[in-house]
Amino acid sequence: MNIAGLKRRIAEATAQSDSREGMQAWLQTRIADLHPSIRLQEDPVGHLQRFATAYIEQVPDVLEAAAAVAESASLKPRMLPVLKVAEAFFLQPPDLPAEHRGLVTLLDEAYLAHRLVEEVNDRYVSHGGESLIPMDTTRANLIVHHLLGESFANRLDAAVEEAVAGLLPEDLFQTTEFQTYRAQLDSASVQRLWAQWPCMSQRLGVDIELRGVA
Repeated sequence: MNIAGLKRRIAEATAQSDSREGMQAWLQTRIADLHPSIRLQEDPVGHLQRFATAYIEQVPDVLEAAAAVAESASLKPRMLPVLKVAEAFFLQPPDLPAEHRGLVTLLDEAYLAHRLVEEVNDRYVSHGGESLIPMDTTRANLIVHHLLGESFANRLDAAVEEAVAGLLPEDLFQTTEFQTYRAQLDSASVQRLWAQWPCMSQRLGVDIELRGVA
């Protein structure tokens, strides 16, 4: 996986003043449409910009950690193609709104990548597997969903679901390989691996109170 390429693209965008200013202006237009349960403190635009930037910066760490967990669980052959799609979403995204530029484009791409990893995790858990990503990204993803707007975010969700359905068909969970994985689960080992990476809920959710958002 091209983790260095992901980090380089993020660093280049965050270093550009016009990119930062563009996101700030875009966030200003989004505040009025946010769900009322998303509580912001003083300087709401600055608060949301710090949140969005950190959310983007988490993508390489999340993908790198997921790959390490998959390798530890002997699932790398199955998981690596999925993670490569998440990487491609970030480096070569599908068509995005023309008005989304700089860091706003990266926020779209980060949402795709985070949602794909979340969807994969949910499928493993629903079939009796151990969580591949104990880090809770649900709340952060939900906030970004509202920032992007219901219609556009739903389009990105559909792209994620289509990608995961093609790479992780339901019959995968009936295979001997998956049953062996379930029988050999070592949740303590998975938790130790994830402890090497920053916790998204702590880094992104400290200052945002979210209640009853649907």
